Amino acid sequence: MEEVRTERKGGSPVPSRILASNEVRARSFGSSGEFMQARELHVRLAKVSKAYDSHVVLADIDLEVRPGEFVVIVGRSGSGKSTLLNLIAGLDFPSSGEIQLLGQSLTELTEEQRAKLRCHSLGFVFQFFNLIPTLTVAENIRLPMALNGIAKNEAKSRTNTLLHDLAMAECGQRFPEELSGGEQQRIAIARAMAHRPAVVLADEPTGNLDLETARDVLELLDQTCRGQGTTLIMATHSREVIGLADRVLTIRDSHLQEAER
Repeated sequence: MEEVRTERKGGSPVPSRILASNEVRARSFGSSGEFMQARELHVRLAKVSKAYDSHVVLADIDLEVRPGEFVVIVGRSGSGKSTLLNLIAGLDFPSSGEIQLLGQSLTELTEEQRAKLRCHSLGFVFQFFNLIPTLTVAENIRLPMALNGIAKNEAKSRTNTLLHDLAMAECGQRFPEELSGGEQQRIAIARAMAHRPAVVLADEPTGNLDLETARDVLELLDQTCRGQGTTLIMATHSREVIGLADRVLTIRDSHLQEAER
């Protein structure tokens, strides 16, 4: 039987093979203004601005995120964190500048191509879980795999592994309404990771949870992404996540900059 251990007293049990995943080194935000080759980056923003009418939300954003990096974006409510994630996902368009996701310029893709890129290469974790209430836990997790054409046997195997890794192996046939908030967010994490996306975008994933549950969820999200080598970009108010991140950025006066730890 696989050894299960936790990194802190009272933490949620996580398999040791996830806890032993390779650490990703923190990387500094480049000051030269020169971008690395796009193929070496999962996300690249160059002089990106976003305005709604006369209201400027983001201005001259430069951002580079390497594969496997965990980047946290903090800032007050309404500062533009969610807008930035929507731009990276191709759900919204910049007023100016260029956005590349996995080496592809989002503005040069059709809506159908952007949708396919999101479906195949992105995973999403939301504040309010967004689980489908009429599907069981296992069916919710298998949904993105079905959309990506993954064989049923493989999807079932991945689902069972994820449920085991997140200490919810007995919950596969339950429905979301039968779970606590923390349990629902664990399932949302499993769903986001099931099709093995290159990048996971998490928008306030602990905003609807109590402090203790939030800590557990943050650790599980961090450990699961690192275990698969997945890039994680998170927008959050939570200061608990800062110690887990490779890089912490903040949005002030519409500009993205390094945050003090």
